[in-house]
Amino acid sequence: MEIIRTVKGLAETADAMRRAGKSIGLVPTMGALHAGHKSLVDRARRENDVVIVSVFVNPTQFNNPDDLRTYPRTEEADCALLEACGVDYAFVPTPAEVYPEPDTRVFDLGPVAEVMEGAMRPGHFNGVAQIVSKLFAWAMPTRAYFGEKDFQQIAVIRRMVELEGFDLEIVPCPIVREDDGLALSSRNVRLSAEARSIAPQIHRILADSVDLKAQGYEAEEVERMVTDAINNIDGLEAEYYQIVDARTMQPVKKWAEAGDLGAAGCVTVYCGGVRLIDNIRY
Repeated sequence: MEIIRTVKGLAETADAMRRAGKSIGLVPTMGALHAGHKSLVDRARRENDVVIVSVFVNPTQFNNPDDLRTYPRTEEADCALLEACGVDYAFVPTPAEVYPEPDTRVFDLGPVAEVMEGAMRPGHFNGVAQIVSKLFAWAMPTRAYFGEKDFQQIAVIRRMVELEGFDLEIVPCPIVREDDGLALSSRNVRLSAEARSIAPQIHRILADSVDLKAQGYEAEEVERMVTDAINNIDGLEAEYYQIVDARTMQPVKKWAEAGDLGAAGCVTVYCGGVRLIDNIRY
């Protein structure tokens, strides 16, 4: 595996691969890699001639300076994992390399970016669009792989691709979970032992909510019941739980309001002071 640290190096490498007729799979990450990332890399490896993984903690998508400061950075371990997975190129730049000048672009991301994470973290999705658009322009991937844990983010990236006219396929990949149901996340390492023991209750409650739908409860009722169930557990506090159309990310009150992809329930929960996200499809 070759480690590339410059934008010029990445662009020249990708251009050579494309000219040789090779398909490129890109996996954008912020490092602190785990088995969820590995599942994205493995799929990219199966479906492409060349695999590029970016490892970069993007400052423009953090609206909380403390969150940026405490985000785990494990470059050496990340590169070892990527090499073991058969990755061809790891793009590991510095912030100065990615942003030699401030990125002042503002994307018209529309309604998909205005709810849930968009409402709670102003500017977050514009920062995501900034970095992902840069990576797409430099790496020129055939396909780009994203985990469905960040469910709303995928909708935002699809919108950015539409705006910018990129010719590539966005490949959503299923959430990878611990044996007890907790969605894998780089933030999980910040959970205390007590918080880690409580955190799996988030997925349990979401999974149980599928049965509530089967019992005839409407979406707005399930939304309220899930929120109450989370908040009734000591150590958990729901920032929001929203049932939305799985394509548009717009809230639905009744199941029949969801479009062709059905509905999704998206949640953000504070567990021992750590902000965790998860979702479930209905």
